[in-house]
Amino acid sequence: MLKEAMLLRHITPPSLWKLQQLLRVGKENKLSNARKTLDRFIYKSIDQKQNDYNNTEHQEKKFIFITTFMTLIKNHNGTSLNPTKFQRDNIWSLMAAGKDTTSSALSWFFCLLSRNPDAEDKILKEIRSHLEVKVGERWHVKELDEMAYFHGALCESLRLFPSIPLNHKSPFQPDILPSGHQVFPNTKIILSYYSMGRMKSIWGEDCMEFKPERWILKDGGIKRESSYKFASFGSGPRACVGKNMALSHLKIVSTMIIYHYHIELVECHPVLPQDSIVLQMKHGLKVRLTKRG
Repeated sequence: MLKEAMLLRHITPPSLWKLQQLLRVGKENKLSNARKTLDRFIYKSIDQKQNDYNNTEHQEKKFIFITTFMTLIKNHNGTSLNPTKFQRDNIWSLMAAGKDTTSSALSWFFCLLSRNPDAEDKILKEIRSHLEVKVGERWHVKELDEMAYFHGALCESLRLFPSIPLNHKSPFQPDILPSGHQVFPNTKIILSYYSMGRMKSIWGEDCMEFKPERWILKDGGIKRESSYKFASFGSGPRACVGKNMALSHLKIVSTMIIYHYHIELVECHPVLPQDSIVLQMKHGLKVRLTKRG
């Protein structure tokens, strides 16, 4: 519900959703109530950690996200920031950006693998060739970055099903787009990353196909595409700051699942996108897991 209301804000005139917010009707009323619930939870957590922080000796402090921010704020107490609200905003951002986006990306990735068994076999072979000797031992996440086909499969999945399917930008001053269109201040420009990932003019005639090979160079290395072409993580100065961490999370989870299990999509299970600011599956992803021998 929360993400659906946020999606509507992208396509609804500000005057309309602000009126709904004022009158407390429709999705805006639900969004307001959801925000209050989240704020109560977050502020309560901050208060608890603040008490723990104040009652703990400096040498005993461990790395915890909230208390780390408390230390940073304490060391920069000359700023005009409201420390509690600053922490609240950062926690909210992590909750919104780091949870559903990852689960959504994994769902679409495994859905595509279940429909492309050859790709799954190639990834499994690549994982085994790189990590088989380390079964039961520790391995570093950087070792996963050496798997070109695996990396390409994840990027291909994010190209077809970006976790954030659309975004919007507004210029501060008059400008002319590369297309020649003139835009004026506060003009809402909606960017559909979902559509961009499926455009022949950008990705060629086979843009609708799942082809991890398009991300592999002739020498077997990983092909790096411009963020203005592969825009699933945004581009420019406001691109996703957690891109590398997100890819690492996806690779770690996917590696452990693919290595131990074969995934098969349940017959007749409807795979449909949900109306949301995050491209989630409306009915989830129902699969059968078969443990590998």
